[in-house]
Amino acid sequence: MKEESLIEYPCDFPIKIMGKSQQGFTQTVLTIVKTHAPDFDDTTLEVRTSKSGTYLSLTCTIQATSRTQLDSLYQALHDHPMVTMLL
Repeated sequence: MKEESLIEYPCDFPIKIMGKSQQGFTQTVLTIVKTHAPDFDDTTLEVRTSKSGTYLSLTCTIQATSRTQLDSLYQALHDHPMVTMLL
């Protein structure tokens, strides 16, 4: 039985990735995102630093093409030790 999706593909889909502010975090996240969404434009990346400067929040808005793509991307980000939280 095929699951109904509430999302119509393709669509712009923002993903918020949070982790400790450390060297290589942004580049690591971009590498993972571009593996699953090769057309992601780095210049659209939104970066926010926490008040104390301890954490970084990155928002990547990708052109999502399928649930499988999103599931794979979320799993890859979730599995990486530098990533603390995903929304």
